[in-house]
Amino acid sequence: MTLTTATDRSDQDRYHESLTMLSEASVHKNFDPFEDIDWDSPEFAVIPNDPRWILQKETDPLGSHPWYQALPQDKQIEIGMWRQANVAKVGLQFENILIRGMMQYVFSTPNGSPEARYCTHEVIEECNHTLMFQEMVNRIGRDTPGMGPLLRFIAQFLPLAGNALPVIFFMGVLAGEEPIDHLQKSILREDSDIHPIMKGVMAIHVAEEARHISFAHQFLRRRVPMMSKAGRFVASLAMPLIMRILCDAIVVPPKQFWREFDIPKQVKKDLFWGTPPARKALRGYFADVRMLATDSGLMNPASRLAWKALKIDGKSSRYRSEPGRSAA
Repeated sequence: MTLTTATDRSDQDRYHESLTMLSEASVHKNFDPFEDIDWDSPEFAVIPNDPRWILQKETDPLGSHPWYQALPQDKQIEIGMWRQANVAKVGLQFENILIRGMMQYVFSTPNGSPEARYCTHEVIEECNHTLMFQEMVNRIGRDTPGMGPLLRFIAQFLPLAGNALPVIFFMGVLAGEEPIDHLQKSILREDSDIHPIMKGVMAIHVAEEARHISFAHQFLRRRVPMMSKAGRFVASLAMPLIMRILCDAIVVPPKQFWREFDIPKQVKKDLFWGTPPARKALRGYFADVRMLATDSGLMNPASRLAWKALKIDGKSSRYRSEPGRSAA
């Protein structure tokens, strides 16, 4: 009994030490979107017919589709601007949910809690991200809705899980953060000729999101083993379902997008997720999460079937943020 207690205390000490390191990193390495992005610089100006808004065929599923590539350049630019503005809008809406849920969680933490300190640092950074994303939307000048109407309605209730169901809530956090982080890292790795607004926003977001994703992974690695056997089993089935539902809500553009640009239904089917490359990309979003599920005891025969049925199964990453070419 004494050995178990000592081991538990040692694990807790390591966990608290890692949270303190994350908090210190937030203090000493942080960004201000209105200080670190020169929005009024001439190179950041949004001008008509700028080819830098054309969707990249290497990293954007629509950009690689023959239908899109066959369009006139001005139409490609128009679609690209709308899509990037909507991605930013979805990002800020998701961050808004995350902020409210994390503050729900912090409300019940005790004095001196390293979790409370780190979560509050993260909320500050996420507030800056919402400002940054909204500024990007405003500069592009497209009145995009972001998430679909159903998820916007449900969003008012989701933050309550931050306190009532923290394990489920932080699974949802990863379901939103991992696909966006995966896509943005791919774009930055390509170092393509994209508009400076996109590059500046993504560089800041990826840099700070690394801490946020790290905390969510550590939180779940610590909390899941503390659950009852029945609770872990339910969580193991909930995890792939949450990943797939929120991924579709965040990654797939809303109906307005397809109507506005008269995009054929077959194109949508191809992109989400009807072709082998599209399905491979979908699986690639969650290689790190599958690693987390395995390490935290959430991967079992029943949950593996759920991951497979939802078409997000595959090999796990060997380490977090392993490039997709190795993990696939």
